[in-house]
Amino acid sequence: MKAGYYVGDRKYQVRDIQELIPGDNDVKIKVAWCGLCATDVHKFNGKNGASPVIPPIILGHECSGIVVQVGKAVTRFKPGDRVAADPSFHCGHCEFCQQGLVNFCKNRHGVAKGFAEYICPPEKNVYPIPDSLDLRTAAFAEPLSCIVHGLDLINIKSGSTVAIYGLGAIGSLLVQLVRYSGAAKIIVIEREPEKLLLAKHLGANIAVDDVEILNIYKDINIDYVIECIGNTKTMEQSCEIAGKNAKILWFGLGDPEQAVKINQYNAFTKELSIFTSYLNPYSTKRAIDILSSGILNTKDIISAELTLENIGDELDNLAFSRQGKVMLKLSGEL
Repeated sequence: MKAGYYVGDRKYQVRDIQELIPGDNDVKIKVAWCGLCATDVHKFNGKNGASPVIPPIILGHECSGIVVQVGKAVTRFKPGDRVAADPSFHCGHCEFCQQGLVNFCKNRHGVAKGFAEYICPPEKNVYPIPDSLDLRTAAFAEPLSCIVHGLDLINIKSGSTVAIYGLGAIGSLLVQLVRYSGAAKIIVIEREPEKLLLAKHLGANIAVDDVEILNIYKDINIDYVIECIGNTKTMEQSCEIAGKNAKILWFGLGDPEQAVKINQYNAFTKELSIFTSYLNPYSTKRAIDILSSGILNTKDIISAELTLENIGDELDNLAFSRQGKVMLKLSGEL
């Protein structure tokens, strides 16, 4: 089977490797679609993702597909089932798993390397999707499940004002979910003019860049700020524009070698709360339910559909990623 590897030094290769054989508890899935995540870009640029990166590694983890084979101990799936996969395995018995903190599992590892024709995750990492949900949309389940966890942490109250930095795929989904949470005003902060228009289309009340926000934030008490970029400048600015008693969620994956500086006195006098969100504990099923409901617009977020062979150029120049969500088309089934 074919698989797309990051091999180090900003190099990507498509390799022919031995086709996976499912273990007793595994589900073999023919991958239909896999999203290109900012974490994949971090890895390609030699940075760590959710875990340390030691190349060569198969990229991708936001995947959906069709079951083609199951292990003899599998009871919930059969060939032909349409599914999405949670790529993050937890052992269930370490001290963090025993507390329900499975995203901090000491034995956590990835089990759905989606830049490949097939994956073989354990049954507990596989989720059925309804016939009404197409497989391309179902590939959004993993990033959406991470968003669901992040929003759980800050618990947005109805009638509040929310600012969101960045209108990539994460920001685009967040705008819509925040609107459904009952926020009265949503402000998107983004530099790309086309994305500012998309922000309004997706439900933002105000769409400005990171300079313009400095002219308006003092007249608005921003209750929540969500930073989806992982940029030190916008993370620092998020603390500046946050209002009294505000909650800040640093959702974007930052550079592990760059520290974020904040004004402690400013944070103190506003009584700020800063949250970070790590992975997607127990939120995949809810993400699939949200996608199945049809309330989210994912079609207008997708900027390109690429193949295993040509996604290497995208990792290098990010031409389509700057415009929206890049989807890797494997089998392409819907």
